[in-house]
Amino acid sequence: MQYLSDLHLHSKYSRAVSPRMTLPLMAEFAHQKGLDILTASDWTHTLWFKEIIGLLEEAGQGIYALKSEARNLPAGKAGPKSETNSNDKNPNAQKKILFLLSTEISSIYKQGEKLRRIHNLVFVPGFDIAEKVNKELLKRGCNLSSDGRPIVGLTSKALLELILSIDERSMLIPCHVWTPHFGVYGSKSGFDSLDEAFGALSKYVYGIETGISSDPEMNWRIKELSNRSILSFSDAHSPANMAREATAFELEAPTYENIRKAIMRPSKSTTGTTGITSTTGKKAPDTRGTLDTRDTLNRIAYTIEFYPEEGKYHFSGHRNCKVSFSPVELVEKGKICPVCQRELTEGVAPRIEILAGAEAAKEYKEKTSESGIKWYTDKTRNHPPYVKLVRLEQIIAAGLGVTTGSQKVPEMYAKMCKELGSEMDILLKINLDQIENSSNERTAQTLKKVRGGGIGISPGYDGEYGKVKIWSEEEEERETKGAEAPQLKLDI
Repeated sequence: MQYLSDLHLHSKYSRAVSPRMTLPLMAEFAHQKGLDILTASDWTHTLWFKEIIGLLEEAGQGIYALKSEARNLPAGKAGPKSETNSNDKNPNAQKKILFLLSTEISSIYKQGEKLRRIHNLVFVPGFDIAEKVNKELLKRGCNLSSDGRPIVGLTSKALLELILSIDERSMLIPCHVWTPHFGVYGSKSGFDSLDEAFGALSKYVYGIETGISSDPEMNWRIKELSNRSILSFSDAHSPANMAREATAFELEAPTYENIRKAIMRPSKSTTGTTGITSTTGKKAPDTRGTLDTRDTLNRIAYTIEFYPEEGKYHFSGHRNCKVSFSPVELVEKGKICPVCQRELTEGVAPRIEILAGAEAAKEYKEKTSESGIKWYTDKTRNHPPYVKLVRLEQIIAAGLGVTTGSQKVPEMYAKMCKELGSEMDILLKINLDQIENSSNERTAQTLKKVRGGGIGISPGYDGEYGKVKIWSEEEEERETKGAEAPQLKLDI
């Protein structure tokens, strides 16, 4: 059975995060979005850890669900209840939203006379292991009470070694790996590979998170990722941004161990030990994943992606100077800003060109589903397919001819989800006639364009999100005159 998962989120205890990021409200939004499994993230924070223990109960091995009293909180505390009304046609509204324990940890340290700043996701199989990790971090002088995403002085390798020594089922996944300042492949990280960052333990890094400024195809070009999982999660700081990127798992049953197997891509014949001594004094077993994937019951089915051009660091540039360079322009014009004469913030697209080197872009094939969705598949079959989407709020705004800040947008969003199903059902499955009946013809046609990839994007740079233009000025003019609008190609 498939489970759509968003395993990189933040809580109200993290900096620059909405106070609405509480587990009950996150579960409410998960119903509307079409998510099945979330993360009870930020569990390193002292207060949040106590709070989530009080809200969650075990629903399977390493998997939790809200206690009944938490699910039935008044709307003022938990959030709007309309999406779980028994009259809703959203089948996800009646599901029990599940949680596992993953969290983002910021490692800032010096290595080789260089300052390193790397963000990693840490996964653990239960509250008891999370508590042990917290205790060990506190012993090492880490401040866990100031931020839900704590800053630790441990190297990425030392952090991985620590969690494996506590429990060999723990995992570390480098997150938003191409972000210039905090991604392991980022231009400011000081690393060019996982081997450099993790040394001999790199073989226990089973996958990476793409981040919103890159998509799987871009990551397929990196040789050391050919046998690793390519994961996508939202890194949401507010409920509305949940599921903007997500990973669908095919699982025999929803358990931590099965999700771990899906990420590891293990062969059933894998044996040996890691050589890492656990806190019990035993050697941790070698559970390295290989391409000999015989555990077909647990796997990554597909990922849902932002258009990478919409991400905040796709191109190089200076936001304050309003300067943006594509990889080709960067080669032609150099890395110095023509306005302020300082070095540009290097973007993800040119950084991939540097690290991929002579490695050509992997061939992929496109397949259009019956609903008009364009799917991208790695021809080598090393990685699962993916789809690039635009958030439903943006589609509704374009369909209504208003901005996303208009009150008409959330009203139409709630109506469509109640009548048709979850946001993901609407984006991926519901036929256009039903979309039109629930909204209007223009919104249905807007969704059709998004499904087919016929949109334009002004790429993001230096912390500035890219700007999506679903309907071009020429199309707007043609529609005003009653002419049929032509399909646009992706403008990057």
